[in-house]
Amino acid sequence: MQNGEVMSPQDSKALGDEAMKDHKAPCQNQGCMEPTAPPLPPPSPPSAGPPEYPRPRLIFHTQLAHGSPTGRIHGFTNVKELYAKIAEVFNISPSEILFCTLNSHKVDMQKLLGGQIGLEDFIFAHVRGETKEVEVTKTEDALGLTITDNGAGYAFIKRIKEGSTIDRLKAVCVGDHIEAINDQSIVGCRHYEVAKMLKEQPRGLPFTLRLVEPKKAFDMIGMRTKAPKSNEGKLVNGRETLRLRSKGAATVQEVQSEFEEQATRKVDDLLESYMGIRDLELATTIVEAGKNKKNPDDFAEALDSVLGDFAFPDVFLFDVWGAIGDVKNGRI
Repeated sequence: MQNGEVMSPQDSKALGDEAMKDHKAPCQNQGCMEPTAPPLPPPSPPSAGPPEYPRPRLIFHTQLAHGSPTGRIHGFTNVKELYAKIAEVFNISPSEILFCTLNSHKVDMQKLLGGQIGLEDFIFAHVRGETKEVEVTKTEDALGLTITDNGAGYAFIKRIKEGSTIDRLKAVCVGDHIEAINDQSIVGCRHYEVAKMLKEQPRGLPFTLRLVEPKKAFDMIGMRTKAPKSNEGKLVNGRETLRLRSKGAATVQEVQSEFEEQATRKVDDLLESYMGIRDLELATTIVEAGKNKKNPDDFAEALDSVLGDFAFPDVFLFDVWGAIGDVKNGRI
């Protein structure tokens, strides 16, 4: 082609094809692979079953036990978060809440909120009332009280044995939060730690309990047992409960079977007998750890993995294992 000539389209294409051949040849001689597009990802396998939809949020109704408007709470997974939600609704500090009861505004330890809430339950929050100091002199090894805690750092009296040292002190009542022993704050201690401190108080020497009683309810407030009629936020039937957990998310599950309920009550009795505490959530966890185990060694290992901090004595573990077996085999 001479200078100044204009190349026809056909000549241009032919020249381009020739140039491409010249460009490809060295790569083919060296065994190179031509660049190709990356392979498409394999198609996703078909979904096995209907698509999962987000579960509706659970909404619970709540009041302050001494009297308040009704509030609505949701989005909590443990007791501390529950208290924070209640406090936010009523514009109070979470530290004001001593404990909660279900379906009754009264200080009723049978209605005490533990680790499970029925989907239709109405939550009543008992807040701090008057503080009082009581001098106690131990006349026998046991003071005659049973301790529990609210799961958020407050231990309180769940039961007083009739005729005991504490029973004779009329200023001490079921529901009183034990704030200090001999001016030593015990806020943040678990129930078993408080029970141990009280057990270690020497006989014959007086010591002081600083107690905080729940704020008293107004006389005109009657017993309220049902949440307002509403399906908003509810999942299914009333046999499901929201299980609160100290670690991990809360879960909705069926209420306990007859076996689980009986075994839990029996283990709770043993906790009171051995440790001076009552804690249905702790008893439930113990039953769950043991109900499918084949021997006491496996049970002890499973219990240690979830509740190792308690350092339960061997005799307690054997009694619990025996109680679970008795209930399972219909001997109780």
